[in-house]
Amino acid sequence: MIYKDEAFKIVGAAMIVHRELGCGFTEKVYQDALEIEFKDEDIPYQREISLHPNYRGKSLESLFVPDFICYDNIIVELKAVQELDDLHRAQAINYAKVANKKLAILINFGSTSLQFERFIV
Repeated sequence: MIYKDEAFKIVGAAMIVHRELGCGFTEKVYQDALEIEFKDEDIPYQREISLHPNYRGKSLESLFVPDFICYDNIIVELKAVQELDDLHRAQAINYAKVANKKLAILINFGSTSLQFERFIV
């Protein structure tokens, strides 16, 4: 399992946020709270870094903006929806591909229990 310890810390921080806030807020609220937890837990991160996808070797003008890149290697994409679907999964995977990262973690705060999925890219 790649980045096992790092992923464990990221998901642990998300669990703290979910335990404190529960479900029902917007994604932005969870993003702000998770940023505080990342700081408190000494998890290195970058927030909302703009990434340009490539098509046939050329950089496109369109931007992808993942919620976080943690440890310089892990895409962390947040949702606040009742249930994750394949579009959410594809978004996390595509962000990892565009950023040339090997791991994406999709976290959903919109359910009564925190949901998360890991994707090796």
